[in-house]
Amino acid sequence: MALHEMQKTEGYEIVALLTTVTGGYQRITMHGVREELLERQAESLGLRLHKVLIPQNPTNEEYESIMREVLTKYKNENVHSVAFGDVFLEDLRRYREDNLAKIGMKGIFPIWKRNTGELIRTFIDVGFRAVVTCVDSKVLDASFVGKEISHNFIRRLPPHVDPCGEKGELHSFVFDGPHFREEVTLTIGEIVLRDSFYFCDLVPA
Repeated sequence: MALHEMQKTEGYEIVALLTTVTGGYQRITMHGVREELLERQAESLGLRLHKVLIPQNPTNEEYESIMREVLTKYKNENVHSVAFGDVFLEDLRRYREDNLAKIGMKGIFPIWKRNTGELIRTFIDVGFRAVVTCVDSKVLDASFVGKEISHNFIRRLPPHVDPCGEKGELHSFVFDGPHFREEVTLTIGEIVLRDSFYFCDLVPA
């Protein structure tokens, strides 16, 4: 939705999508999505993809050093801002802005303070499609992982769970929607419990 808002707004040039990938796994950090699906998503959107390789279980210092090096290269290429999809986590926003300020860049938060119930309904209504890739087992059971996000899915969520997963309750992978040239086809693979999260393997089709 953050990208969607940016693409609707004049005055922005989106030069790349930036995603961290965990070394040795070839999967998106935290979400567990295969690198091939990430590449196909960016290709369908017609945007350059910049994959940032990070070690397994990095320290904050290691992560920040890697990100600083990557973003400094963009700054030197006359890119001045980084957009994020954060909605209401104040401490995370400050963390991002503080680190960007150290290299003379700024953060843009296109969906900041949006009502997450309205945001997810808009997401569905404008035609985006996403599948839940992992859920926190402390707040959701395995029946929620591997499911497509729909109005019925949202109605099933317990009242204490943010419908956008803003508190880390769930993560998802968007495989179709506005600005996609074609659907990123996939099938649902194995579901496993790892580090208190249920992960669903999304298999390219």
